[in-house]
Amino acid sequence: MSALAVGLIITAAFLHATWNLLIKRTGGGGAFLWLVCACSAVLYAPLALWIVARQQPVLGPIQVLFILGSAVLHLGYFTMLTRGYRLGDLSVVYPLARGTGPALSTAAAIAFFGERPTPLAIVGALLVVGGVFVLTSRPWAAARTTARARWAVTYGLLTGGLIACYTLWDKRAVSTLLIPPLLFDWGSNFGRLAFLSPLAVRRWDDVRRHWREHRLEAIGVGALSPLAYILVLTALVFTPVSYVAPAREVSIVIGTIMGTRLLAEGDGPRRLTAAAAIVLGVIALALG
Repeated sequence: MSALAVGLIITAAFLHATWNLLIKRTGGGGAFLWLVCACSAVLYAPLALWIVARQQPVLGPIQVLFILGSAVLHLGYFTMLTRGYRLGDLSVVYPLARGTGPALSTAAAIAFFGERPTPLAIVGALLVVGGVFVLTSRPWAAARTTARARWAVTYGLLTGGLIACYTLWDKRAVSTLLIPPLLFDWGSNFGRLAFLSPLAVRRWDDVRRHWREHRLEAIGVGALSPLAYILVLTALVFTPVSYVAPAREVSIVIGTIMGTRLLAEGDGPRRLTAAAAIVLGVIALALG
């Protein structure tokens, strides 16, 4: 994996963990997600229009289909993620979601895309995924105690499955169909905005309340979430999924530190051990 790809993925990891922290603090929900999509649509519209005018990309029926498919997958992802955050801790849901995703997407990339990572890269992927599950081993045990915690774990795993789905789907869109990453993400976000609009109209009071109470968080997630994923999509243009998907999970370390420091979630030694395994895995992926 090239140094440019590593730089893009590490930067995206910081941005990704930050916007997840913001969502966790707000509690999410359909009204808040609509606000986030609206903010993203407005913030990135000038850049999307500039790309259309400058690059004049091909946007035929198949490209539109992939944009709409991505909108559906990402809407499911955001829905499962926010439901998990309403029921469980950031340090439980986030690692489960981020750890399940690359394990599935890497396996699928090898099976369906014919990607053949080097032995060192495979070791790196195993270290990343292994570190994730060490990080979540104790929360798994604790999750058996309450139905609320069990549902949080379930939503985390469902989120991971959707991460694997949209990673493979979006990889094909930007690398094979050659849809510019920023334009692709903006179109997907606009699709989510359209899908959520009927719900927002019915719950307009909730939309106004979130804007009044969580305006900065909505703008922050609206700006950081697309930027983080655009960086990942850019890396996917010239880097195999089986390298990018596990390497993204360095965000788990960042998210765990945010959870322990900013949300008062403890158990530091075990989490530091797991974080070290993840960092070593990312280095192995980079060298491989």
